[in-house]
Amino acid sequence: MRDAFIAKLTDLARNDPRVVLITGDLGFGVLTKFAEDLPSQYVNAGVAEQNMTAIAAGMAMSGWKAYTYSIANFTTLRCLEQLRNDVCYHDAPVTVVSVGGGFSYGQLGMSHFATEDLAILRAIPNMRVVAPSETWETEDLTAELAAAPGPTYLRLDKGQGGVGRRDGEVARLGKARLVRDGSDVTLISIGAILKECIAAADELAQKGVQARVLSVSSLKPFDADAVLSAARDTGGIVTVEEHTVLGGLGGTVAETLLEGGVHPGFFRRIGLTDEYPTVVGDQAYLRTVYGMDAAAIAATVRSAL
Repeated sequence: MRDAFIAKLTDLARNDPRVVLITGDLGFGVLTKFAEDLPSQYVNAGVAEQNMTAIAAGMAMSGWKAYTYSIANFTTLRCLEQLRNDVCYHDAPVTVVSVGGGFSYGQLGMSHFATEDLAILRAIPNMRVVAPSETWETEDLTAELAAAPGPTYLRLDKGQGGVGRRDGEVARLGKARLVRDGSDVTLISIGAILKECIAAADELAQKGVQARVLSVSSLKPFDADAVLSAARDTGGIVTVEEHTVLGGLGGTVAETLLEGGVHPGFFRRIGLTDEYPTVVGDQAYLRTVYGMDAAAIAATVRSAL
């Protein structure tokens, strides 16, 4: 996803001199071509993410289309005050790009896990919250967001969900994607953990359970209609996120169901509970440890049916 984003942003920047990429001393190799080809549209703010965000806000309010870029926690939690007061309060056109959502940097430990970012950024007024599951979704959404006013949080995963683009398919901001249909349960995911949902659906199908799989690429705006339809049409809802269940996808879906007056047969949230993930390991290992891999998803569905 990271490479797809940079390639698309480079194309956009070549055609729009107002685009500026500001990095917090990250991305060497990945950002080299952008920096060499468009030096007047590239700023390395150093290991100073709060300053990086303030610079982006000032440039955005001076006519630039600013993008900040670093590891997920460093573009969000480290500079939360600047995002809230400088960027979002002024509704400035800043896109906050975070690489390494969830457990992507699993070997580096808790300080590098992005497991609260979606919930926290979703709570800030004016901030969009976007987390694609595929490279092609990243390309489509990057292009759409470039023309959108105001601030956006764009969370990029290390991997992909593994579902290619269908003929004529285009990812749209605020629109969920029906990956697989079924009537017994709906699995709703955000980001590349979609891969685990697809594997879980395959496992469930072997036991005669038909799972619908819905991929959400945007928490804000959110496709409430797709979720409400799934709750009406299938036996239950299970949300899956590489993130805390508090305030993220699970919380958003729960709010949507209650406010929409739709009560599924059962509702379960898969993700981190109220805990710090202290185990270190690669992304696949950590998904297993914290109960959000395909086997855990399938087991949750079977226990609920």
